[in-house]
Amino acid sequence: MSDRDPLSEIERAFDVLGDQFGPDLGAVPTDVIDDGDSYVVRADLPGFDGEDIDVQLVENRKLSVSATHDEESEVSDGDFVQRERHHQSVSRTVRLPEPVTERDTAATYEDGVLTVTLPKRSSETDDGTDIPVN
Repeated sequence: MSDRDPLSEIERAFDVLGDQFGPDLGAVPTDVIDDGDSYVVRADLPGFDGEDIDVQLVENRKLSVSATHDEESEVSDGDFVQRERHHQSVSRTVRLPEPVTERDTAATYEDGVLTVTLPKRSSETDDGTDIPVN
């Protein structure tokens, strides 16, 4: 009897493929930049319009970006009619190194690149509760 575990071999094969082709083939390429007082997140979203993109800050620590685009085209040439539909949807959630504040966040979308600026939470704006010690 063999000690080989077919499931572990399949998992190992997926790990090798992941190393060769990247961790997630459908993920949005994203950069997180520490800009001193803020974090700047850049996400590549070519082919989308600004109104196709949804950006959310969750728990002051996670930035969620999603984009959905539907397109329909119809070509007619004499007796030949062709109708095609295309749906594209991508998403990515990035965990930031430290909490940020919602105030003064800004997002721009230009030439297929979404840029989100998230000011770091300063110690003065910490939402912690003071607990007196007796």
